[in-house]
Amino acid sequence: MHRGRESGVGRRNAAWALFWVALLGSSAAGEGSSSPLFRDADLQLGEQLIVEHKCEACHIKRVGGDGTSIYSPVGRIRSASALLAMVEACNTEMGLGMFPEEVAAVAAVLNRDHYEFD
Repeated sequence: MHRGRESGVGRRNAAWALFWVALLGSSAAGEGSSSPLFRDADLQLGEQLIVEHKCEACHIKRVGGDGTSIYSPVGRIRSASALLAMVEACNTEMGLGMFPEEVAAVAAVLNRDHYEFD
């Protein structure tokens, strides 16, 4: 079973690498000021994953209060791509094992609820 987990991690890393290559390629093509990062994201999946992975509880432990102040550290998250990278950092740090489309879904919910990047 452990061996299967390793192959799953390898697939996730490969999928993540392909995601970033596609993302950077579309950014370089110049799609204007509108970010394509969240266009096809599954918001319902993102909401489900936020609950499933207990993101709010972790944020409360880290910043106190209701945890929402984690979404507004001055100067930290200034773009949709920075938000996506931050969600991936949480995914990696917490060992959540989310696939790129799941990371994008979570980031899309956070964008909708807290950031509103184009």
